[in-house]
Amino acid sequence: MVPEAARLHLSNDERLRPLVAAIQPAPSQSKGDLYAELVESIIYQQLSIKAAATIHQRFLDLFPEGYPVPEALVKLDTETLRGVGLSYQKASYVRNVAEFFLAENLIGYKWDEHEDEEILKRLTQIKGVGRWTVEMILMFTLRREDVFPMDDLGVQNSMIKLYGLTETGKALRQRMTEIADAWRPYRSWACVYLWRWKDAAK
Repeated sequence: MVPEAARLHLSNDERLRPLVAAIQPAPSQSKGDLYAELVESIIYQQLSIKAAATIHQRFLDLFPEGYPVPEALVKLDTETLRGVGLSYQKASYVRNVAEFFLAENLIGYKWDEHEDEEILKRLTQIKGVGRWTVEMILMFTLRREDVFPMDDLGVQNSMIKLYGLTETGKALRQRMTEIADAWRPYRSWACVYLWRWKDAAK
């Protein structure tokens, strides 16, 4: 559920106001497990939801408890991971995540005690984990309310359409930033509305 304070604040934006009034975003299904959801996000990248869900379940079935324990994941060879449908690159990336969490002793880590940028800087050290992926983790796993994934195409296209933006490149990013500054401290929720609006228009 969107907090009432966020709904009221975002309704001050006259372009966003109709979206806030008409759309009720679904609750997050996240269990708050950053490690597992980071691995899952890599598996889901650039695949249809149906295909990714099938591969993800096959991947989980490799583990006795259905959970990709990092100590077990790092021991799986590439061919085993490719056997469940992962590409060579994704097989490498999910192992990179497990190796990083083990090396940095991050299982059970108290991420809530750290700022967004600190988490972004730390997790993007992992090869295969980019800024967008961590922004999604911040928004949906850690439920941070003021993340603005500027490079997300859904957010970009929705803002271009909703606000009639004609700029491109750096000028577009500047305009998006200016508009989104008025959404603080609820930029995450604004983006959720933009995504749902885009989906509803399909």
